[in-house]
Amino acid sequence: MNKLLPVALCGALALLLSVGCAGMSAKPVATGPTTDELNAGRHHTVFRGSDGTVASWEEMVSAAAGAAAVLVGENHGHPRGLPSAAALFEDLVAKAPNATLAMEFFERHEQADLDDYLADLTKEDAFRVAASRTDGNYPRGHRHMVETAKANHRPVVAANAPRRYVRVARADGYDKLRTLTPEQQRLWRIPDELPTGKYRENFEKVMSAGAAAHGQKEDEAAQKKRIDDTFRSQSLWDWTMADSVARAIQAGRTPTLLVVGCFHINHEGGTVLALRRLAPGAKIVTVSYVSAESSSLRDEDKSIADYVIYVGEDETQKE
Repeated sequence: MNKLLPVALCGALALLLSVGCAGMSAKPVATGPTTDELNAGRHHTVFRGSDGTVASWEEMVSAAAGAAAVLVGENHGHPRGLPSAAALFEDLVAKAPNATLAMEFFERHEQADLDDYLADLTKEDAFRVAASRTDGNYPRGHRHMVETAKANHRPVVAANAPRRYVRVARADGYDKLRTLTPEQQRLWRIPDELPTGKYRENFEKVMSAGAAAHGQKEDEAAQKKRIDDTFRSQSLWDWTMADSVARAIQAGRTPTLLVVGCFHINHEGGTVLALRRLAPGAKIVTVSYVSAESSSLRDEDKSIADYVIYVGEDETQKE
């Protein structure tokens, strides 16, 4: 997730599905969430974001299988949200022969490390060292998704821009990035334009609230510069991830399921907006996991995504 923003911005299983896709299966893997956790993830109530009516898990999986891109907005490390997202990818693999995984949490310069591991050229320990994966930045749900892709010979796309270049975008602007070599420039996608409207408004609200919560005092000009600089870096992330998905779509890897922090997709977030520009006409399905309990679609969550799933608060984040 974008470390410049708070989190709110945002298994062993042989798949003879207990819910949906009956008779189809993905090759099982023995990592990450347990079978019970994955199946529990399939039993969360799924709400249609458009009107709050209840959809079945099977409907959501079928909609995802018929899309070019599936953008899954998560709350990073959530102990119930991640197993559900892992189950969704597992069921998508069972239903769609070209289903591909893309992840915000791997940066483009790590693609070769991922590919070597998927091709069994390296073992997991070596892969984790090469890609700097720890239990903290490689939670069980993410690991299960990668292992599901590996076991079923599906690609995994390292979708994001490396943080060092995102920092350059924040501190020095896009013109500095344009002076770098073609080899460096393949690691990011500069936005065609910066978004306005609700996404920018929500970003400003979160940034302002974050500063206030930390007792940060600044004049109006300083606040505007800080927000503008940070939004520039945020947008580099959005456009790079969207570009990664668009390239996968162009290569026939559909549906490509991108796992990303929920702020990037909620309410037509920046990654969704960029993907619509880069892959015009492509069918996009969005799924948002919400860290709350609710028996109905809350007013504030209407239209945040095509499908909305409440997974409860993340108790591990409480002090």
